[in-house]
This record gives sequence, structure tokens and C-alpha cells, in this order.
Amino acid sequence: MPLYKKDIRKDYLAKRLAMSEEEAAQLNASLLEHCRELTLGTPSFIHLFLPIAAKKEVDTFPLADWLKRQYPGVQLVLSRSYLATGSMQHFRWDDATRLVHNSYGIPEPESGELVAPQDIDVVFVPMLAFDKTGQRVGYGKGMYDTFLQQCRPDVKAIGLCLFDPLPEPVADVYRGDVPMETVVTPGGIFYFSA
Repeated sequence: MPLYKKDIRKDYLAKRLAMSEEEAAQLNASLLEHCRELTLGTPSFIHLFLPIAAKKEVDTFPLADWLKRQYPGVQLVLSRSYLATGSMQHFRWDDATRLVHNSYGIPEPESGELVAPQDIDVVFVPMLAFDKTGQRVGYGKGMYDTFLQQCRPDVKAIGLCLFDPLPEPVADVYRGDVPMETVVTPGGIFYFSA
């Protein structure tokens, strides 16, 4: 039976919201353990997203702490989203960065030093679900697809998801959709060929 993004979004957001705090914490801890197995090379800039707490997104704060310890010279980068235009700007995230919540509840940098997408070596990508070919299902705005197309061809795009792959392929894949080559879940790391 074909799986359409609209239905996947509804089902998987409901699954995430139904998790207890304890279950979510356990899944996040397992996901972080698998992130520690990733080989990231020698990145200069690593892009992260910060979680929408109300939607029980992957908690990336512990990942940020680990990345700072593991890669002492790395610069972490966060986005600011412009929902009206579907665009994003990217800023260095350091101790001086002031975070504000946008209308969707996403913690974002208020301002700071801009980083060009072409300078970013690794992008951690939020997702609700994904299929066995690496097709990602997000919230449907296409902002990460646009952002990833602006990055260098050799950027490492790594999806973070609290669920294992969908049982069937995503039926409505569009030309602008950027599939993941790597997805980390609490159950392990999934690799897909480009």
C-alpha cells in the first residue's frame, strides 16, 4: 500500500507525541550513542538543528556537547528560518549566541556571524520519518531540501530520526527532494547509496 507524505506526517507526529518523557529520553540516549559511531572526517563547520520541544523532536543539545568535545576546533552552525520565503540563513553558534523561539517553537539564533552553505561540511537534518531508500519526510516546507542543494556536493547530510525506516517507500517523491545518504536512529545507523 503506497505511503503518502501527508499521512506519514500525521501518523509519525502522533507517534512521537504519544511517547512518554522516559521513552523519549531513552530513545534520544540511544540515538546519541549511535551518533558517536559516525565518521565525520575533519569538519570545520557542522550544522545542527535545535529541537521543537512541543513536537518531541530529536534532542540535539547532548549531540552539540559531544561534537564540541570530540572536534575541539569545529564551529557549530544553526539556522534561522524565514517561513514566508522558505529560506534559511546560517549563523555560527557560540557562547555569545542569543537564542529566540520562532513562531513554530524552533530555538534560533537572533543574529550573529553568517556562514555560507558552501562552507558547511556536515549537516544534521531533522526528520519525522524516512524510507528504505533514504527518502526523508519532514514537515513539508522543503527548506532543508533547498538548503542541502546550496551546499557543496560532498557535504555529509545525516538525518536524525526517532523511528526505524517506513515499511514501504514514500509514494510522492518530488524532483527537489534530497534523499539522505546516512540516517541515525535509536536502533542504529542506516546508509544509502547516492
